Amino acid sequence: MTIPLFILSISFIATLIRSTFGFGESLVAVPLFSLFLPVSVAVPLSVLISILVALTVVVQDHHKIHFNSAKWLIIFAIPGIPAGILVLIYGSEHLVKIGLGVLIVLYSVYALSGKTTIKLHRDNTLWLFLCGFFSGILGGAYGLNGPPLVVYGNMRKWNAQHFRATLQAYFLVASTIGIIGYAAKGLLSVIVLKYFAIALPAAVPAIYLGRHLNVKLKGDAFFKYVYVLLILIGGFLVVNTII
Repeated sequence: MTIPLFILSISFIATLIRSTFGFGESLVAVPLFSLFLPVSVAVPLSVLISILVALTVVVQDHHKIHFNSAKWLIIFAIPGIPAGILVLIYGSEHLVKIGLGVLIVLYSVYALSGKTTIKLHRDNTLWLFLCGFFSGILGGAYGLNGPPLVVYGNMRKWNAQHFRATLQAYFLVASTIGIIGYAAKGLLSVIVLKYFAIALPAAVPAIYLGRHLNVKLKGDAFFKYVYVLLILIGGFLVVNTII
């Protein structure tokens, strides 16, 4: 299989996951892209696709976004990003990834057991800070913003459509900041833009298919699927780090 076909296939799968659930594509796209592309190309390419998905969803479903929640999650994530970068630079990568993976799996299993009792009928500043700040830490360290956002969305009992749209408002800002940083470091190269253009014929239909699938996910079933996805992500982190 040639590189363009790899890019098309991976872009479709990763974008479909992101568009359906609102997050989770980075642990599909970046590792698979990195099998045949330098990381310095794979990461900016993944972020460009993230911006495309987020922008499309925000334009399509802006009326379903909880703008106040997204605003404060972004604001509180900002101080967490440099903390995450420090973890990446000075922390033990193996220990942090294994610990993070185990924590994600344990919490997801706990949530699936139906024992979670915290419900927020309106935005809560403390929980916005905790979930936003830790999403910034995980994003700065490993590009893994999603899990704390899932926790907040579940406590607020957002439905699948509101969850997906609100997270895209968050990711649109976060990914745009990221791509500006990559451009400043000279990582937004011609080859990255070329591969992004190749990805478009697969990514665009995947966005719309994901929107269709997201609408089909009703009530508590949506978050059950989300937590199963988190278990897969956490398990991937642990296994990939050990191997």
